[in-house]
Formats: sequence, structure tokens, C-alpha cells
Amino acid sequence: MAKTDYYNTLGVKKDAKADEIKKAYRRLARKYHPDVNPGDKTAEDKFKQVQEAYDILSDDKKRKVFDRFGYYADNLDVNSPFGGAASSGAGPAGGFDFSGFDFSSGTGGSTGSSFRDIFSDLFSGGGAKAAPEPPRPMPKKGRDIEIPLAMSFEEAFSGMTTNITVNRSEQCSRCQGAGDTGGPVVVCSTCKGSGQVMKTGGRLQFSQPCSDCEGTGRRREPCSLCHGKGVTPKSEQVKIKIPAGVDTGSRVRIPKKGHGGRLGAEPGDLFIVTNVGKHKFLERKGDNIYVNVPISVPEAALGTKIEVPTVEGRAQLRIPPGTESGQKFRLRERGFPSLRNPSLRGDQFIEVKITLPKVISEETKEVLRQFEKLNPENPRKSIGLE
Repeated sequence: MAKTDYYNTLGVKKDAKADEIKKAYRRLARKYHPDVNPGDKTAEDKFKQVQEAYDILSDDKKRKVFDRFGYYADNLDVNSPFGGAASSGAGPAGGFDFSGFDFSSGTGGSTGSSFRDIFSDLFSGGGAKAAPEPPRPMPKKGRDIEIPLAMSFEEAFSGMTTNITVNRSEQCSRCQGAGDTGGPVVVCSTCKGSGQVMKTGGRLQFSQPCSDCEGTGRRREPCSLCHGKGVTPKSEQVKIKIPAGVDTGSRVRIPKKGHGGRLGAEPGDLFIVTNVGKHKFLERKGDNIYVNVPISVPEAALGTKIEVPTVEGRAQLRIPPGTESGQKFRLRERGFPSLRNPSLRGDQFIEVKITLPKVISEETKEVLRQFEKLNPENPRKSIGLE
């Protein structure tokens, strides 16, 4: 059998205490975890070796077997009078010596389970197998958080900086995100040892693997500070900067201000989702701004200069003589800043609407009659009407 020195794998002495072994395992697991070393086959193999070593050395019974025989297999009994595999009918006279066999699975993993299971069934009379060890937690990045933020039209145009309260979580300081402190294995209180929990979907009920014990029915005694979650709640004031030019539905990312990660993994991100209010006169379409402005008949006919509203205040617009209702004018770079390139801005478009004068006296009527005599044009002539 190819023997592995598990103490050497974790870098600890043979008389190392349980907390030394645990500390060495966590340090190496964080270093070689696949999430930290994506695509690195060497790191992945090393991570498997570290997992295997910790599985043996963190269990007192397995460690005693390894210390006596120099390797571990399920069918070895440290209390056996024959100094080897436990059996019910074949002692030393039977000549069973499995030391020459290779129990490995051929994949670089831990001792092969298929070969062990055959002999475990034979020696135990085919009884039920022991419940599996609860899985060890892995480094896991924290979840992202989304928070909506209401803004005015003007705030979206100019940008803003503010502080908000974020209810997030951080890695547990007592267990470093493991969820347990390496204590004894107990029955999972969530699923009562069944490994399954019931869920309701509409009128249907269905079972699914318990997330607290990952379907094993057992877990280690949870950390008393985080109660097995690996993270603890935290309320934090976070300073956020909203860039100029955001619109409703824009997502502004604040790195590492989401929920805390586990076992040294990074926290998630905080995303601010903006909801921009409407303006009384102005309308936004992309980075451009649109507005309708009324003008009088004399202003349209004779031309003039008028004031028009913009998001930054009032601006002057020249109305040329003979302007028609519905005609559009453009104020360059009076629109919103571009989120992709803040040095660029949209335009503002003004559509003029000619309003008819109110007839408020006989003198007004007489002026209009004189105007009609002096300007006897037919506006319907273009469509063939007299």
C-alpha cells in the first residue's frame, strides 16, 4: 500500500494537539482551495491531500489506527489482538495479510471505498454502514446585497454622495466562518437526523436535502457565537458615491460591502439600484432632455429671444421670424452626462407650440380684423381648398 505521512501533509508534529491540526488545516485549505486557484490542477490535488489528512488526524479513532499501522483503512482495528484487520472468523492462522494490496481508488483520492465496503460487509455480517462524517465547510464568497435608492431628477444629473445604513454580515470572529469549532459530531437539529427537510410549494409538499448538514443528518456542534452560520450580523454606515448621469434601474457597485465570506473568502458586493423621480417640465430620453415651450403668434411671426428651462437653470433661445408650431431647436450639450464617458453629454431639444391670443376686448377683435385684411392669405390653399 502506498503510505502517506498525514502529519507531513499538514506540516505538524506527530504529537500535535487537535487545535494545532485544525489551524494547520484551515491555513492550507485557504491556500490551495480551487476557488482561490482556478484551473490549477496541482493546487486541486494538494487540496484533496490536505482534506484527506485532516479527515484522519481530526478523528481520534482514525488517528490511533494511522499512528499504529502507518496508514488508515476502515477495516483496521487498533484493539485487535492480531495487530491488523478485525475479523470474526479468520485470525492469524487464516493467513489474511492485505498489506500488499493497493487500496487507493486510482484517482489520487483517499483510500478506495469499494474495496473496503466489501470486506466491511463480510466482517460485519452485511450490516448497515456507519453514517457519513458531516462535510467540512469550504471557503465561500459572501452574497451580494441590493438596496434601492430614490433620487431627484437634479441629483441624477449632477450625481451625489451620501451615507446609508447597510444591514450585512461579517465572518464570525470565533470560528473564522467554519460554523463550528471542531467539537463533537451531533444530530442535526434542523432535520432531526433525517438529512431531509420538508418544503411547501403551493399546495404541494416535497423534501430536499437539509442545507445545515448537507443531507448527512449530522453536523459538528455549531459555534456558539454564529450558531453554525459562519457569519454574524452587522449594521454599518456605508458611504456611497452615485455618479452623474444615472437613470432609473442603474446599478452602482460598492465592492466588498455585501455579506461576509466564510473561511477567508471575500465578502460580496453592495449594489445600489437607483430610482430617479420625474421633472415638472423636462423629460429624459437616454442622455437627451426634451421640453415643450409655448410662444405667442407675434413671437413666432416676428422672431424674438425667449428663456427656456434646463436642468441647470434658464437658458436663452433665439426664435427666428416665421417659426411654425412644432418646430424643434437644439441646445448642444445641455443633456445628461454619459455614464460610459463622463466627458460627453447629451443635448436638450425644445419644441415650440404657438398659442392663440385670447380675445379680451372689442379693440382686440378690431386689431385681428385689420391684421386679416392686411394679410389675406389662405392657410388651406396648399391642400386645394379655397
